[in-house]
Amino acid sequence: MSTRTPEPDSEPSRRTVLSLAATAPLAGALGALPAFTASAAPVRPAEEPADRADGRHVLWWQAPGDAHSMIEQGLPVGNGRLGALTGNDPGRELLLITDATLWTGGLNDTLDADGQFPYGRDDFGSLTLLARLAVHLPDHDLGSVSGYRRTLDLDRGVVTGSYVRDGVTYRREVFASRPDDVIVVHFTQSGGGRYTGTVTLEGTHGEKPAVHFGAAFPNGLRYGAAVTAHGSGGRVTVHGNRIDVAGCREFTVVVGGGTDYAPDAKTGYRDPSLDPVALARTKVRDAAAHPAHVLRRTHVADHQSLYRRFGLDLGPSTGRQRELDTWERLNLRHTSGTPDPELEAAYLHFGRYLMIAGSRGSLPMGLQGLWLDGNDPDWMGDYHTDINIQMNYWMADRTGLSPCFDTLTDYCLAQLPAWTDLTRRLFGDPRNRYRNSLGRTAGWTVAISTNPHGGNGWWWHPAGNAWLCNTLFEHYEYTLSRTHLERIHPLLKGAVEFWEARLLTVDAPDGSGQVLVADSDWSPEHGPLDAKGITYAQELVWTLFGNYARATAELGRDREHAARISALREKLYLPEVSPKTGWLQEWMTPDNLGETTHRHLSGLVGLFPGDRIRPDGSTPKEIVTGATAQLTARGTESFGWANAWRALCWARLKNADRAYQLIVNNLRPSTGGANGTAFNLFDIYQTEPGRGIFQIDANFGTSAAVSEMLLYSRPGRIELLPALPAAWAGSGSVTGLPARGAFTVDLAWKDGEPTTVRVRSTGGRTTTVAFGGSSREVGLEPGESVTLTGLGR
Repeated sequence: MSTRTPEPDSEPSRRTVLSLAATAPLAGALGALPAFTASAAPVRPAEEPADRADGRHVLWWQAPGDAHSMIEQGLPVGNGRLGALTGNDPGRELLLITDATLWTGGLNDTLDADGQFPYGRDDFGSLTLLARLAVHLPDHDLGSVSGYRRTLDLDRGVVTGSYVRDGVTYRREVFASRPDDVIVVHFTQSGGGRYTGTVTLEGTHGEKPAVHFGAAFPNGLRYGAAVTAHGSGGRVTVHGNRIDVAGCREFTVVVGGGTDYAPDAKTGYRDPSLDPVALARTKVRDAAAHPAHVLRRTHVADHQSLYRRFGLDLGPSTGRQRELDTWERLNLRHTSGTPDPELEAAYLHFGRYLMIAGSRGSLPMGLQGLWLDGNDPDWMGDYHTDINIQMNYWMADRTGLSPCFDTLTDYCLAQLPAWTDLTRRLFGDPRNRYRNSLGRTAGWTVAISTNPHGGNGWWWHPAGNAWLCNTLFEHYEYTLSRTHLERIHPLLKGAVEFWEARLLTVDAPDGSGQVLVADSDWSPEHGPLDAKGITYAQELVWTLFGNYARATAELGRDREHAARISALREKLYLPEVSPKTGWLQEWMTPDNLGETTHRHLSGLVGLFPGDRIRPDGSTPKEIVTGATAQLTARGTESFGWANAWRALCWARLKNADRAYQLIVNNLRPSTGGANGTAFNLFDIYQTEPGRGIFQIDANFGTSAAVSEMLLYSRPGRIELLPALPAAWAGSGSVTGLPARGAFTVDLAWKDGEPTTVRVRSTGGRTTTVAFGGSSREVGLEPGESVTLTGLGR
């Protein structure tokens, strides 16, 4: 056994600086957080890491984004709180800027006549745009330039646009810095050119263009934004409501902004001491005091500290594939049917890029993450608790981005006081069809939709508490962080208490005695609205109760309560196979009460993300066969997130061909709003013929499916290459691949069999590593690693 040791500027040039910032001192030194707070000066690295040589982490296009199609063509940047879609048009650079906390709405605690929650942009609320930034260069219209190229460097976290005009090569870079908490647009050239143009910033809620602005929503949320610029070799001046650039060899635009949102129910989710406009001005002033290359170097080092934790090689693509731009490659992959392993690996890396850009230290990502093209996102861009927010975070732990998961934990803890209050006051309303028949209410639950103000929207979702808790507990399984377990314990306990008060005792369908079932509910999102004992709830609660027992044992608390819960778990009804359909039943009836090809797989949560149904002999064969039959009936053509969930289930069943086909289906180029992958790699969800919207969960879910095809894990067991498709089997490798139990795996394969396997403990001590019929017992101390041999067939 070998032991692994933990791996362990120039001065500004002569330039003109335009300072638009307030001169008040910083409010406090809280670190370089993307939460919109005052922060200490970030650490500036001495050197920028070298670029990767092979270009596999660079996506590129030969056209800018259309200003009217930014959700499909804009390239995303983000620092975990502040995000933007960039257009990169030579003559009119456009950034659509979003702050994760810029939400309308509120607590939304007046029920509709049916006992459910209102669900509108004013009462429940919606995520909205913060600002539009435009840089107009009138002599650089697209028709007057040649050699246009646009890139997204996933490894560096930088968008670039370059072109030639009158023999001069012009280049711009766009990045969103977490350490400096601003977005930077840097314009350079080589060949003696000059820049002349204007910079304008305007709000999206009726604010007029200005170099800084502030306002407040009717819900009291205050927000603000500011822009500054500096250049060299020319002049940069404020002229009324804009910034003028004249004759500059290069210039830099710095923009920032945010809100006074605070994740604290006691203060109504506001920080009354924070002045968003003053803070935005301070942040852009402080960043603009440094040259652009220093800001970029600081950003790249921060980005790569996460991005380079994980590596993936699914095999080589052809020379013909490599010479095409990203959109052309997507189209060729679709029309030719020929695998493009490097493109397929890049899709996973794009998902990781989005996770780093969208989920660090602020609110978690909802249906569209940080990226909007207007103030009316479908479903408010909210947090859907019946699959979507959970899917957003399946990928984080599976691809080396566990720190990005923390925003979900922080969010749930911040909302818990409000969720608990709403549950106790409103869930028992006699108009609520999901209320507890026994008349008792305890603990907390949520609705299908939640917002950041403690509010719920749409219908009550009783099992949503269990699914959120199970997702949080799975993060513990990957990290074995006792601190995390202690933090989520109140969430687990409150959810368990809710189900103690909700479960009903009924006669088992087979006459074997009495069992416990969930009260009236809806299996998302089809079938009867008031069915008891739905498989969805039974499976999630079964897992919740087991996780609670493990948590209390680890923490040494609530042992008597845990024993009672374990006794209840033993009495839970678990689904049977229908003698009519041959499927695992989704309802407590042999009949199929829903849509055969429905997008949701609510009846299969015990297969994925659950672990109760396993094809390894530990689950009765008829249950595995029934789950397989239901999954087969669901089909392989659906929305992107639904395909991703199907792929994950097929990976759990070790069916590589079907899992891979679903990934390929999601890579289908989207045109005319059809389901598939957009020009910018965002997943498009067709809401009606001719209209598609962006939903980020498919990007993350598909990436998670790739990971699950390469490695399955549960505490105590790691299975290598469980669903490796022929398209990737020739040769490949993955490094830093996390496994539950707190391990990472470095793995190389050839002709479908492992050639190199190295397991490192990140906190775990014992596990079994298996491939095919071979297995090895592994015992490690945290930080140690071991190389395994002889795991081929």
